[in-house]
Amino acid sequence: MLCYNCGSLLSEHDFCTACGADVALYKKIMHVSNRYYNDGLEKAQVRDLTGAMVSLRQSLKFNKNHIEARNLLGLIYFEMGEVVAALSEWVISKNLRPQKNIADDYINMIQSNQSRLDSVNQTIKKYNQSLLYCHQGSLDLAIIQLKKVLSLNPRFVRAHQLLALLYINSEDWEKARRELYKCRQIDTNNTITMRYLKETEQMLAPEETAKLPVKKKSKQGNAIKYQSGNETIIQPMNRRESKGLSTVVNMAIGIAIGVAAAWFLILPARIQTAKAGNDEELQTVREQLDAKTATIGELEQQIQELTESNTSLQTDLEGYVGTDGALQAMDKLLEAANEYLTDASQVTAVAESLDEIDLEELGDAVSEDFKALHQKLTVLVGPELAKAYYDQGYELYRQEQYAEALPLLTKAYQYNETNGDALYYLAHCYRLTDNGAKAKEAYEEVIEKFPGTEKARNSRRFLSELESADTSSAVG
Repeated sequence: MLCYNCGSLLSEHDFCTACGADVALYKKIMHVSNRYYNDGLEKAQVRDLTGAMVSLRQSLKFNKNHIEARNLLGLIYFEMGEVVAALSEWVISKNLRPQKNIADDYINMIQSNQSRLDSVNQTIKKYNQSLLYCHQGSLDLAIIQLKKVLSLNPRFVRAHQLLALLYINSEDWEKARRELYKCRQIDTNNTITMRYLKETEQMLAPEETAKLPVKKKSKQGNAIKYQSGNETIIQPMNRRESKGLSTVVNMAIGIAIGVAAAWFLILPARIQTAKAGNDEELQTVREQLDAKTATIGELEQQIQELTESNTSLQTDLEGYVGTDGALQAMDKLLEAANEYLTDASQVTAVAESLDEIDLEELGDAVSEDFKALHQKLTVLVGPELAKAYYDQGYELYRQEQYAEALPLLTKAYQYNETNGDALYYLAHCYRLTDNGAKAKEAYEEVIEKFPGTEKARNSRRFLSELESADTSSAVG
């Protein structure tokens, strides 16, 4: 035993010979811990796992650093099917003693086997699901889940006990007793198991056996009297003169008794056996049907979730790759940038790509860098492009092709808002194509943005004429 203060080996004295610390109480605590450990070890050797678990927990209360007690407690948990609790104890043991600790082998035994880990996870999930079914009142589904749990982990004591309890609830005493016997083979002194088993054995206690018939000689005459059930049967002694007749009668009586016994005893037993077999097959079919129903319900739920997810993803995809989607807008912007970098003189091709991008419609679907690049390209190609559009539009205006000139002059002003001539002739085109409202807006914009110019004065005059025409139309 080592000193808690300096780590030196303690002697028989009540103080540490190295540092002088008082270790009397410390020694008592260590001895109590060791005593509980030894008690737990003895109980574990005779498969009293519950008692061993209690003793080992007491040992760890007195000495939490007792590595052997913690490792043994983990083994008991593992033997009872509590794999997670066992791993917890072994991990703590490994942290307390990183080197030369058998807990490393136990942990590696479980973690190195992926199938065993998956089985542990499935066991925990299915056991929790069976508990949920019990709370919801779906006891048949709970029984099915517990059978799956025990197929994965046959030594899971709590699962055996819960399954036995469900059988007791459904008054299936024989199946409950089988499950409790399995529990007792794993843990011989589990209190819950013993309580359930006592209840089950009481319900399965056989009735008092019937008394066997006892033959005795009658005092009256030469006859044999014996008791069969509640009836007293007297058999007279054979006489020579009636020997043949009595033999025939006795044979007839024996045949009749045999037929009656077959009818009343053997046949009902056969019928009951066949009925029990049919009931068992019917129960198996019901369990399979319940399992398939549960599986169908889970699959339908998954189908519904996947359908909703697919609809949502399809909607998002259409938003990204639709006609006005952000991805297509990004492609057009990259195409415009590539055309400008390849040949800066091809401003018309750049403009065509930029014209297909509507920033107002895209809104927050594009980033600020996207908007900045769009604005940069517009500024780079704007002046030259505005001049080209203006020249084409003005030429069409001079040829009195006002409708054809409208889009060109609009783009000219869009790319260069300092071009007052483009705005001025745009207003003329609106006026000459009988679009008075647009013409008024354009003339007002000329007056506002280019005050004091000849265009502004003329725009004011045309604006007055349009307003006068509107007034005359309203009066007429």
